[in-house]
This record gives sequence, C-alpha cells and structure tokens, in this order.
Amino acid sequence: MRKAQEKRDTAETQITAEVNLDGTGKYSINFPGSLFRHMLELLSKHSGIDIKIEASGDTEVDLHHTVEDTGIVLGKAFNRALGSRKGIERYGYSMMPMDETRCDVCVDLGGRSNLVYNLQYPGGNTEEFDYSLLKEFLKAFADHSRSTIHVNSVYSPESAHHAAEAAFKGLARALRQAVKVTSEDLPSTKGLI
Repeated sequence: MRKAQEKRDTAETQITAEVNLDGTGKYSINFPGSLFRHMLELLSKHSGIDIKIEASGDTEVDLHHTVEDTGIVLGKAFNRALGSRKGIERYGYSMMPMDETRCDVCVDLGGRSNLVYNLQYPGGNTEEFDYSLLKEFLKAFADHSRSTIHVNSVYSPESAHHAAEAAFKGLARALRQAVKVTSEDLPSTKGLI
C-alpha cells in the first residue's frame, strides 16, 4: 500500500495529513472551515484516495495560513506516498460538469511543480470563505507533491460554489488516473522522476 503521513507545526498552524493512494475514497477531515472541508472530502471521495487531515490554525485572523499549509502538508504526503513513481500512469485528465459550469483539470505527476489556474468565481466570497484561497491551496499542493496541475473554467459559472466543486472533483478524477499503477516501468525517458 502506498501510504504516507506528514505533519507541520508552526506558530500559525498545526496540521497532520495521511494519505493512502490505494484506498477507496474514505476520508476524515477535521478542518475549521466547512466549505473547504467539503472540498477536501470531495477530493478524497472522487479520487478513491483515502485522506485524513487534522488542521487547526490562526482562524481569528482568517483561513489563509490554514488552507495554504494544508496544501503543503497534503502535497508532501502525496509525494512521499508516490515514492519513486515507478509504474504510475503519471498523467490524468478530467472534464467535470457541475450544473451550469464545467472545469477541465489535468495533472502530470512527473516531478516538476507548476500550477496554471484559470478558475472563475462569480460574486467572489462568502462570509465564511475567500475563494481566492483555493489557488493558494492548489499552488502549495502542486509545489510539494512535485506535480503540474492545470485548472480551467471552460465557461463562466453562475455559482462560485459550483465552480469550486467542479475544480475539486475534476482534480480528484485526474489524480485517480495519474496515481494508478499500470506497469513496472518508470513513466519517463529520463530514467528518473
């Protein structure tokens, strides 16, 4: 089983993340914001990757540090669980509809981090959540999982929640493909990822 655990303990946040890439999509997410907790649950459920997160932080300021640091810790856990990345499919892609909107997400687990982010949010924020933090999470996750992730709204959504949900479900389905073990070979002509 490809499992890993990572921890980050700073003056601003205390976060532990566990992943099982060969799981069934079981999750236990303890996060102070309900909307972002929902996004993490979607990520686990629709990827088939078991994810456990315990996160707390300086939410009296806002959720920024906690969301970003969760991306760091979860990314490190993914990177560790992937190991040498030998035999993985490496690439994944999803076109995810969510009611009136659609988000296309593709990933490359090839060892180089990059985020291309073109997600549109009508109306911006709720009282509880600043939607711009999703980019911070995805950037931290991409950097620390050593992955390239592209997230693109295909057309303007009417609901910010639907846009976010389409992005996280799309990422989940793309990761589901990319982490799948399909051979015994390293998916690179370089001989190293």
